Amino acid sequence: MSDDAIHQAESKRTRRGIATYLRRIANALGRGEPAPVDEAQTVTADLPPEAELEVELDREGDVASLDIEMEWDDADGDIETDTPVSKARFERYEDADDQWRWRLVHDNGNIIADSGEGYTAKQSVTQGLESVKTNAADAVVVDQSNDDGHEPDEPGSDATFELYEDNEGKWRWRLAHDNGEIIADGGQGYSSKQKAKQGLESVRLNVSGAPIEDPQ
Repeated sequence: MSDDAIHQAESKRTRRGIATYLRRIANALGRGEPAPVDEAQTVTADLPPEAELEVELDREGDVASLDIEMEWDDADGDIETDTPVSKARFERYEDADDQWRWRLVHDNGNIIADSGEGYTAKQSVTQGLESVKTNAADAVVVDQSNDDGHEPDEPGSDATFELYEDNEGKWRWRLAHDNGEIIADGGQGYSSKQKAKQGLESVRLNVSGAPIEDPQ
């Protein structure tokens, strides 16, 4: 990292994970809000109304690269390095049966995901929500209402979003780990498949940077 670099990260991601990252930035820019540039969503750039945009596609030998760069006068924008901007938070709590659970609560008050099951210990429920943080962004979506049952060829994470219609005609999603465990679900039924997809997409966008709280 150069002396002037504020944040730099490099990792191998699936196309889906890259799309989630770019969508997170695009949504913030479209709303005129600070755009999160790191996965924890604490390093943000608040761009001015106009900025220079440079796109460069190169090939050097066997390696191709796509560079997207935005540049603006530092005085016209604002950069923060420790300001959480995820629009959701994890609430970790003990239920009436002394089971530990978590729920992902959007800033609008809606519960957009929950653990679906109780855990015997606080450490176990924490491991469960951390697994959701790790796997949600890259997880593929399998529509179980399709007759052919086709799964995408592109590998995602160690979990898969399963989209399905329940016995009451409501659309739901659940995040299933490769070990067979359901590590998250939507917690509610949706009136249409599109709304269920929007629900799980909200989880994708917000889960990695969501803080963990223990409400009293």
